[in-house]
Amino acid sequence: MSDIQRETMDYDVVIVGAGPSGLSAAIRLKQLNADLEVVVLEKGSEVGAHILSGAVLDPAALNALIPDWKAKGAPLNTEVKEDNFYVLGEAGQIRLPNAIMPPLMNNHGNYIVSMGNVCRWLAEQAEELGVEIFPGMACSELLFHDDGAVKGVVAGEFGKNADGSPSEAYEPGMELNGKYVFLSEGVRGSLSKQVIAKYNLDAACDVPKFGLGMKEIWEVKPENHNQGEVTHSMGWPMGFKQSGGS
Repeated sequence: MSDIQRETMDYDVVIVGAGPSGLSAAIRLKQLNADLEVVVLEKGSEVGAHILSGAVLDPAALNALIPDWKAKGAPLNTEVKEDNFYVLGEAGQIRLPNAIMPPLMNNHGNYIVSMGNVCRWLAEQAEELGVEIFPGMACSELLFHDDGAVKGVVAGEFGKNADGSPSEAYEPGMELNGKYVFLSEGVRGSLSKQVIAKYNLDAACDVPKFGLGMKEIWEVKPENHNQGEVTHSMGWPMGFKQSGGS
């Protein structure tokens, strides 16, 4: 595919992925040097489209990055008021006392948030600083200099056949080159796999361990809703040999 002609754009920094880490990096770079040309590429149709999880957010990093986030309208509105811990069994549940849980399970001072909304807000802050954000721009491959250093990425490429050859509907996309390229794709990113393989970054490393997560959305009766409550569970339907919980 090296003979394909693509439009090229050059930046100081190219960031792949408009999640919390990619957007935070873009914001911090512009805070350090407003003259840097920074672009963030997001495969989703909009920022936050692939950030579906609810979360409990520790605001420590946000305090450091944007100290006046409250005044700027960050979507951190529900402070954690209570943590509950349960061991589940087929016959019912047993509540564990909070005092025996490790400190990292204490969510006092944290916030219950939608990470999609948090990322949308972070994108607004980044754009106000002059960061360019391109949603709907999936990155298909890394580009390299002759000496093997990362040069940039190919984004917006469509219409390849299963064997990698171009189909009749092929669109070559664009080359976005950067002095620095940040891969903020999340777990098992396709470009991360490429760079790990090229530079043999997993040599002498332990085998990776992966977990499976599932999301459910529950409708809760108003009389049963306790705003600010975080409930943790472990046990059934998992056995004693499997780690996990909710």
